Amino acid sequence: MEHLSQRIVLSVLGSTFSHYISVPSVGASGGILVAWTHDLGPARSTRVDTYSALVQFQPADRNPWWLTCVYGPQGNEEKIQFLQELRAIRSACSGPWAVLGDFNLIYKDEDKNNANLNRAMMGRFRRTLDDLALKELPLTGCKYTWTGGGTHPTLSKLDRVFCCMDWENEFPNCLLQSTASMDSDHCPLILGLGDLLPGKGRFHIEAFWPQLDGF
Repeated sequence: MEHLSQRIVLSVLGSTFSHYISVPSVGASGGILVAWTHDLGPARSTRVDTYSALVQFQPADRNPWWLTCVYGPQGNEEKIQFLQELRAIRSACSGPWAVLGDFNLIYKDEDKNNANLNRAMMGRFRRTLDDLALKELPLTGCKYTWTGGGTHPTLSKLDRVFCCMDWENEFPNCLLQSTASMDSDHCPLILGLGDLLPGKGRFHIEAFWPQLDGF
C-alpha cells in the first residue's frame, strides 16, 4: 500500500496501536509499517529512509533502545545502497539496537538450498554485519523463511533479526520463532522479548568480537 492513514492502521491492527511510522511501497514491492501500542507511548525519535524505518523507544522500566525494520531491495546496486543505509542509520543512533525484516540477502552457504550464490554480495553483507557489530538471533521453527515457485523451489533465509550486544543485554531472554502462513511466500516471524522466560545458557562468538576493547 503506497499511502497509510491512522484510520487504516487502527482498523487493521486495533485501537491499541495508536502510534506508527511507515515506508510507502512502490507498486507491489516494498513498504514497511512499524506500529506500537499506546503503553509504549510516543517514540523518542523516528527516521524513515528508502529501505528502512527507525524508532527509538523509551520504556518506563528500561533503557531507551532502537528498532530498525527493513525491506531489502532486489537489484545488486540497490542492495549496496541498502547496506550503506544501514551503516548511516547506526552512525545516527547509539545504544541498544535491533534490526529486523526481509533483508533479501544471505551471508552463509546454508542460508540457501542450492549452490546459486552471489558470493560477492554475501561478503558485503557479512562485512557490514561485522563492521556494525551485529549478531543474528537464532530462529526456532524453520531453517528457511522464503520459498520460491516451481517444481524444485529455491528456499532461502531472507528474514532475520540482528542485534548489538547492548540490545541483547537488555533482552537476554528474547526468543525468535517462526509461524505458518497460507497467504505469503515468506514465513512470518515473532520476536518475544521474553521477560518471563528462564535464562538461556548460550555461548557464541562473532567475528567482530576480537575487535572490541577489552576482548
